[in-house]
Amino acid sequence: MAQKPKKFSLRPDQIKPLVVGRGSCVATDMITVHRKRVGVMVRQEPLSPEDSGWIFSSGHESQGFMQDPANHEVFDLNVIANYDPDIIPHLDAPPGSAFERDLSTMKFDPVDFDPAEEA
Repeated sequence: MAQKPKKFSLRPDQIKPLVVGRGSCVATDMITVHRKRVGVMVRQEPLSPEDSGWIFSSGHESQGFMQDPANHEVFDLNVIANYDPDIIPHLDAPPGSAFERDLSTMKFDPVDFDPAEEA
């Protein structure tokens, strides 16, 4: 059975050049379809020259949601910066970095990240 096309909450004409040429990233549908703010951002070692290494989630995804590849998509990093510009100040953090949004301040705080746990 074919999956119905996703309805992204930003149209292509709404995407502004905020962080152009920074490569691709992975984001969940909670951000791009359900319009939740980025809650967790993790930078892994890039897999290719085009890969920024960044992975974005809202922090509200269930384990089942995260395990379904249909709930993730590869995007240009600029697209996700348009969904949530709060990520921009952290995009130069090195691989192995992780940030979580503090819901009391709405700012991103660094958190410990063990890439071995993600494998």
